[in-house]
Amino acid sequence: MSLRNRELVFLIPALILTTLGFALVYTQKASSLTWTSLTYGALFLVLFVIAHLGRRVLAPKADPYLLPVTALLSTLGLVVLYRLNEDLALKQAMWLVVGLVAFLLVLAFVRDLEVLRRYRYVIGIAGLLLLLVTAVIGREINGARLWVDLGPINFQPAEFGKILLVIFFAAYLVDIREALTVSTRRVLGVPLPPFRYLAPLLTIWALSMALMIFMKDLGTSLLFFGALLALLYVATGRFFYVLVGLVLFFAGATLLYFVFPHVQTRVDIWLDPWQDASGRGYQIVQSLFALAAGGLFGRGLGEGYLTLQSGNTIIPNLETDFIFSAIGEELGLVGAVGIILLYLIFTYRGFRVAVRARDDFSRLLATGLISIFALQAFLIMGGVIKLIPLTGITLPFVSYGGSSIVANFVLLALFLRMSDRAA
Repeated sequence: MSLRNRELVFLIPALILTTLGFALVYTQKASSLTWTSLTYGALFLVLFVIAHLGRRVLAPKADPYLLPVTALLSTLGLVVLYRLNEDLALKQAMWLVVGLVAFLLVLAFVRDLEVLRRYRYVIGIAGLLLLLVTAVIGREINGARLWVDLGPINFQPAEFGKILLVIFFAAYLVDIREALTVSTRRVLGVPLPPFRYLAPLLTIWALSMALMIFMKDLGTSLLFFGALLALLYVATGRFFYVLVGLVLFFAGATLLYFVFPHVQTRVDIWLDPWQDASGRGYQIVQSLFALAAGGLFGRGLGEGYLTLQSGNTIIPNLETDFIFSAIGEELGLVGAVGIILLYLIFTYRGFRVAVRARDDFSRLLATGLISIFALQAFLIMGGVIKLIPLTGITLPFVSYGGSSIVANFVLLALFLRMSDRAA
C-alpha cells in the first residue's frame, strides 16, 4: 500500500470513533439519537479528507501516520469539550478549521526549508517580538501573563514564538556545531568553545527566558530550556552541555521558588495537596478523585461527574489544564493509556523524521520541535497525575485553546515537509 493510501486508511477509524463519540454525548444530552448527532463526524471527515488531499499533492512522500494521530487527538478533544461545554466546543471547532488552513498554507509555501535557515535572524527576532508584545500588553490570568486581546479575539503569542525560536536555534547551531566541539580554553577544568560562537545563541536564549520569567509562564520557559538542551546534544554529541544545563535548571528552579509566590504555591501543592484540599490544592485533589473514579474502563463517555447543575465544571480550568482528568474519569485507565500511546507514537515518528533527515538543519529542527511537543505533553499529564508540579500549559491538540491548536498544526506541517524531503 502506498504512503498516501495508508494515511487515508488510518484516518477512517479515527473519524469513526469521533462519530460514535459525538453520538454518545449527544444522546446523553438529548436522551435520543438523531441524524444531527452523526453530522459532526461527517463534518470532521470532510475537513481531514481535505487536509489529506492537500498533503497528497503538496507532500506526497510524507510520513503517513502523523496526520491520523493528529486527527484522533484533536477530534477526541472536541468530543470531550462538547461534553463539557458546547460553546467552547464550537469555538474549538472553528480554531480547528483555522489550524487546518494554516497547515495547508505551510505545506504550500514552505517548499524549501533552506528559506527558514537563510532568514534565521529575522525569524529569531520575530519570535522574541511575540514574547515582548505579550510581556508588555498581555493580560494576566491565574498568575501568568499569556494572553493578548485583539478585539473579540484573544490568543497566546508564545505558542508561535516557541516555534520561531526553535527554528532559529536549529539554524544557528548548524553554523557553529563544529566550533562547539572544539575547546579553546578551560574554566575550572571544564573545556569551553570560543565564546563568540556561543554569544548570539545564548543572548537570544537568555532574552527569551527573561521574558518568560517576566510573564511568569514557567511552563513555556521549561519547554525552551529542554528544547535547547536537546538541540545542543544532537548538534555536538557532548553530554557536557546536558550536564551543565541540568545544573542551571536546578539552580534556576530553586531561585524561582523563592522569588515567585505562585511557583512556591505549585510546589507546595505538589508535595502535599491535602494540606489545603478545599483551597489551593482543590484542583489537583479533584483531579486525583476523577482519575480514581474512572477505574479501568471509565464511567462512560458523558457519564462522569465533571459538571455541576449550574453548568460549571467541578475542576476549575478543566477544559484546558485538566482535560486529561476528564478523559481518565470517563474513559478510564484504558482511555488514558490510549492517549499516552498516541503521544508516544507521534513522538516516535517525529524522532524518526529527525533520524532520516538528509541535512543537519532538518535534523536539528525536527529534534527541537518534537522535543517541545513531547515535553509539553509530559508536563501537563505529569502535573495532572501529581507526578510533577503543575505548569499550566495545554495538552497538544486536545485541550481548549485556539493558539495552541493552530501552532501545533503548523508544527505538524513542518514535520510532514521534513519527512517528505527525507524520502
